[in-house]
Amino acid sequence: MGKTVYFGQIGKLKRDMIEEYDTLHANCWPHIRKLIQDCNLQNYSIFRHEDMVFSYFEYTGDDFDADMAKMAADEENQRWWEHTHPCFEKYAYGDAEYYLDMKQIFYNE
Repeated sequence: MGKTVYFGQIGKLKRDMIEEYDTLHANCWPHIRKLIQDCNLQNYSIFRHEDMVFSYFEYTGDDFDADMAKMAADEENQRWWEHTHPCFEKYAYGDAEYYLDMKQIFYNE
């Protein structure tokens, strides 16, 4: 297992899709929950305030790019994204489409 890397991400939901997004995650598919673990993501949490979404997770694997490629290639995950991605507005910063990765500036163990 590799060194734990911490991630924070932000995104903006379409106002008319907030309830849909909440409902999807309240009923997250079992395969998606397992895939998250299989791709070495731990303590994955999503928080929402109005239309703003913040997610947090810890990556504990050895090859983040390979694990994210595995996640992206998974057919059921692609179907999951067909439901979740339309809930988002294109993020206003950079070239982020759904979530913008945040820079970690502090950690206290």
